[in-house]
Amino acid sequence: MIVIVASTRVRSERMDAENQPLVDALEARGAAARVEPWDAPDDVAGWSSADLVAVRTTWDYTARRDDFLAWARDVAAATALQNPLAVLEWNSHKRYLVELADAGVPVVPTRLVPAGSSPDPLGPSRVVVKPAVSAGGRDTFAGTGPELDETLAGLVVVGDALVQPAVESIGVEGEVSLIRLGDRWSHAVRKFPAEDGFLVHERHGGRLEDHEPTPRELAVADAALAHAPAPVHAARVDLVRLDGEPVVMELELIEPELFLRRSPDAAGLLADALLAAR
Repeated sequence: MIVIVASTRVRSERMDAENQPLVDALEARGAAARVEPWDAPDDVAGWSSADLVAVRTTWDYTARRDDFLAWARDVAAATALQNPLAVLEWNSHKRYLVELADAGVPVVPTRLVPAGSSPDPLGPSRVVVKPAVSAGGRDTFAGTGPELDETLAGLVVVGDALVQPAVESIGVEGEVSLIRLGDRWSHAVRKFPAEDGFLVHERHGGRLEDHEPTPRELAVADAALAHAPAPVHAARVDLVRLDGEPVVMELELIEPELFLRRSPDAAGLLADALLAAR
């Protein structure tokens, strides 16, 4: 039995579009599969009796990171967990962006502001501030320093925060998401923000189009993924252009939307990758 892990508190057609094709593809390959919320008790979800537990659409975990990681540790001690526990722990806090930059991976310049600190004024340049544990553009703000000094101070009251330069190319060129399933790059999309917006997520009015990755984009994505603490069955690397070159905006290794609906082969590739990881 393969248990696909989802959210309890977040439900949407996008979630169903990610999970049901995977269940269907696994069953077509002779594997039993079902979807369960990550916070279901073991005697209901059957974590410990599963052959593999695959984290997929746990889109509420950032609000309960400590609980989520405690659950993941329990599952990893009882059965196979994908992506692996070390990856979930590392990727759930965006300090990994600083680590990637220190390792020489092209990344949007990122400053980590520790929780409980008194941040220096941000200055006149246009920047983005957001929590270091977040997803989907939640509590993410763009503006000049004087507009966001109080916002940043409020963020660090409750947790670590990030400061990044506003990437103006997103408004014109969008953000590219490269999807890796198993040992191959499967497909890619380009995401554009709504007019006068800066967040590319569909729930914020963003739109998608298919994208053909360039060799340089693939090289940057490979470099970022090489620094994950363990091999993964699925990954999404989000890239933007800075000074004309692709750089990493996010390395999504926990619960990325993989846009399975954009590729007829993707669900099968994902199923094959999970079966190989058992």
